Amino acid sequence: MKISRRIVLHFPPLVTGQPVVYRLAKDFDLVFNIIRASVSPGQEGLLVLELSGERQHYDKGIQYLTETGIKIQSLSQDVFRDEARCTHCGACITICPTGAFSLEPRTREVLFDQDKCVVCGLCVKACPPRAMTVYF
Repeated sequence: MKISRRIVLHFPPLVTGQPVVYRLAKDFDLVFNIIRASVSPGQEGLLVLELSGERQHYDKGIQYLTETGIKIQSLSQDVFRDEARCTHCGACITICPTGAFSLEPRTREVLFDQDKCVVCGLCVKACPPRAMTVYF
């Protein structure tokens, strides 16, 4: 049975230089579509991808990722911003790895683009007024 899932991979610094996606394709016969990537050798990395293939191969590929030390997160979560609580301080802008937050130059308000969000949760931790929430 074929399976297709969108996942977020959080790479520890020691793993970012390894050919992880190549191994998923070559060793586990999985098809991948990279949606977003922020991976540099020797630094923490973030990779959002759609991973497809036979169920048994997918499960083995996920096991390989876990054994390599990569944290896996499903994209079945959403991040929401409580507009009433947001003070537009900008703490989220500097911490967001995908650029989901931006500053509107004219009004100086922080804008949130949910389509760019990969639900990494960093904005939730960084938000002083606790305006950001992760929903499962």
